[in-house]
Amino acid sequence: MNDSAVFMGVAGCGKSSVASAVASRLGWRLIEGDDYHSDTSRIKMRQGIALGDLDRATWLAQLGDVLAEHKRRGEPVALTCSALKRDYRQLLRGHCAGLRFVFLEIDKPHAQQRVAARAGEHLFPVSLVDSQFTTLEPPHGEPGVLCVDALRSLDDLTHEIADWLTTRSTS
Repeated sequence: MNDSAVFMGVAGCGKSSVASAVASRLGWRLIEGDDYHSDTSRIKMRQGIALGDLDRATWLAQLGDVLAEHKRRGEPVALTCSALKRDYRQLLRGHCAGLRFVFLEIDKPHAQQRVAARAGEHLFPVSLVDSQFTTLEPPHGEPGVLCVDALRSLDDLTHEIADWLTTRSTS
C-alpha cells in the first residue's frame, strides 16, 4: 500500500506532533513542510508578516515534488503542511495521486495559546494566527480528507488516524 498523507491546519493545531506519532506507528517517513520554506519566507514569518499565495507557490511545488518522489519509490510519508486553501491541496494532489489529508481542526483561542506556548522554539509568531484563520478554506467535503478535533489526546488522534490511513480508500 503506497499512501501518503498531509497533516494540515492552522499554526498550533498540532500538525508536527500528530504526524510524528502517526508516522512512527505506521513506519512512514515524517517530512516537516516548514523545513522547505525559503529564507525569505522564514524572515517574513519571524517578522510577523503573513505569507501570500506567491510566497507559498514555490514552497508548495517543492513539497509536491517531494511527495511525488517518495510515491515513485513506494515510500509513504506523513507531510506537515498548513495547506490552508483548496488550491494548495489540489496542487499537492496533482503531484501525488491518492494523497490523503488529515485536517486538525482547532479554534482560534486554542491555536493562539499553543503558538504562544512555543514562542522562541518555532519561527511562527502568535501574531500570524489570525491571518491563518482568514486564509483557511476548510476541506470539509473534499475526497480523501479526515477531519479531527485537534484538542483530543495525542493517543486518541494517533489511533484514529492510523486506522483511517490503513483501512479507508481515498475515494
